[in-house]
Amino acid sequence: MKKLLVLGAGTAGTMIVNRLRRRLDARQWDITVVDHDDVHPYQPGFLFLPFGTYSPDQITRSRHATLPDGVGFVIGDVDRIDPPSNTVALLDGRTLGYDYLVIASGTTPRPDQTPGMLEAEWRRSIFDFYTFEGAKALAKALQTFDHGRLVVHITDMPIKCPVAPLEFTFLADAWLRERGLRDRVEIVYVTPLPGAFTKPVCSSALGYMLDERKIALETDFMVERIDVENKALISYDEREVPFDLLVTIPLNMGADFVARSGLGDELNYVPVDKHTLQSKAYPNIFAVGDACDIPASKAGSVAHFSVEIFTGNFLQLIAGKPMTGSFDGHANCFIESGNGKGLLIDFNYDTEPLPGKYPLPLVGPLGLLKETRANHLGKLAFRWIYWNVLLPGRSMPVPTHMSMLGKTTNKTTTTTQ
Repeated sequence: MKKLLVLGAGTAGTMIVNRLRRRLDARQWDITVVDHDDVHPYQPGFLFLPFGTYSPDQITRSRHATLPDGVGFVIGDVDRIDPPSNTVALLDGRTLGYDYLVIASGTTPRPDQTPGMLEAEWRRSIFDFYTFEGAKALAKALQTFDHGRLVVHITDMPIKCPVAPLEFTFLADAWLRERGLRDRVEIVYVTPLPGAFTKPVCSSALGYMLDERKIALETDFMVERIDVENKALISYDEREVPFDLLVTIPLNMGADFVARSGLGDELNYVPVDKHTLQSKAYPNIFAVGDACDIPASKAGSVAHFSVEIFTGNFLQLIAGKPMTGSFDGHANCFIESGNGKGLLIDFNYDTEPLPGKYPLPLVGPLGLLKETRANHLGKLAFRWIYWNVLLPGRSMPVPTHMSMLGKTTNKTTTTTQ
């Protein structure tokens, strides 16, 4: 019997085992997935926890409940992968074999990588919202924050859900206005990028959104350390950004076991072919979702679209055929902008976000690069779609590859990589 081993029961790993269990003969294929616990979080929900939009129990489920019958689920921490022997060692001493391996271990915030971040002010005046515990702690802190300097800070790229820090900033602005506190709070957005948005076209087209909300912008800021005593971010070029409440996105890194196995780059992401997700070092290993080094957003939509390509390719590979599917880096991201509105962007490896309608030309119903109520409702509706359509591996009525239908083009929106 052939063995498929998947490391990680998050978004990408869960979609893969749900899709492949239906396509692979259970008499010929054993599928096992490994993760360190039995809690599957809806990570986009972390953004809403601090503002009370969701409660903690609305954004977590048992991993068992999201996995199909006929798939083995092992709870344990991975120590290392040994590609020559096709085995994975767990920290508790167990060893799992495989014929094909999928690394879907995601990316994790690492506050320990920035001097001062994890010291006395951690979860007192310094918070994150990219973790379940961090988002809950921040929700509590916001209840008593009624004046001062709120700084939203990105340590470095890449990060999962690159637009989330900006979404948090917009939601915080709206939340403070609703409570009559906005005039008592200065908001500063600090980024290592040259603009607020990760995509240059977005920064050019949507930069006004910070100005009209009176949000100060500090760009090209590479943090060297946090001065805990004086509550200030210190950059390598010696700029200082003081804060009363710091909401930071720490450096994101892949799993430590990837480094221990000699399979990762300097941030523990697995180098893969960006079109097939196949390891550049071992043909029977793939890395998907946030665990790989493809030059695309570390976002749920990228996991979704790339897993669709991976599934077809994997079935071709095991049948002895060439893999013909090619992932184009397709991503689309809702951007909450506060006040019951949101934006939507759609792009891929080669094409920057464009204005227009999505997913259908003319009728949409979602507008691209435009604040609308429909985009906000689409963001909220996605939680149901995530649990009931996306994770179970069901088809979505949107194109896997980026479509130009309904989009308005100009000479500045297309680049070649």
